[in-house]
Amino acid sequence: MIDTISAVVLAKNNECTIKRTLEALQEFKDVVVYDNGSTDETIPIAQSFANVHLVQGEFKGFGWTKNQAASFAKNNWILIVDSDEVIDKKLLKSLQESQLQDDTVYIINFTAYYKDIQVKYCGWNNQKIKRLYNKSTTQYNTNDVHEDIITEALQTQELQGNMKHYSYQTIEQFINKANRYSTLFAKNNVGKKKSSPVKAFFNGLYSFIKTYFFKQGFRDGYIGLVIAFSHFVTNFYKYIKLYELNQELKEKH
Repeated sequence: MIDTISAVVLAKNNECTIKRTLEALQEFKDVVVYDNGSTDETIPIAQSFANVHLVQGEFKGFGWTKNQAASFAKNNWILIVDSDEVIDKKLLKSLQESQLQDDTVYIINFTAYYKDIQVKYCGWNNQKIKRLYNKSTTQYNTNDVHEDIITEALQTQELQGNMKHYSYQTIEQFINKANRYSTLFAKNNVGKKKSSPVKAFFNGLYSFIKTYFFKQGFRDGYIGLVIAFSHFVTNFYKYIKLYELNQELKEKH
């Protein structure tokens, strides 16, 4: 079945991980790399793979962008792979042997890493995420963040194997991602959700406590602390930025 699947990879400045991503996809005849503004070696690395169709386009939130990238795929079956993710051999075998059903969206198990260290707690390990679908049947919703494949009236099924997610290579990437995601969240929810400085603080604090204690992030050592604090920062900035945008919106009216 693998010849009927197009792998679609969103990329921006992922020179540290994208080579590993694309090496794991060499069995696929059609790999779309949708780059939205890389300034490092991501594009030359992608171009070095014979099965890659490189597309350079806009980023308009994760939902819209994934649908846009999928539109360039030759096949209807779409496997979404981020440029910091690697499919393992067991998942590749599942994709080669599975008889895919058009009315089914397929779920993949994720294992998470910081650099090459597996993160076993923090709620990061063994997440089940929908990633394989038929674009003639469904697509992603248009959420800027927390995008998801629409499964209304469809079935879901988990595939055997794992997607290895090399989420971060440096502490700086935690900081950059917190800023980017919080901005997208605020812009997506201005005028729709209420916020306040108090809500921002306690939402962030709860995220830290949930990650570090309830989800046992402390068992991951120092990286568990980094992850828990990044959750605090992300959620604090999500709601404080939303508060500012809501205040600006009120002033305009």
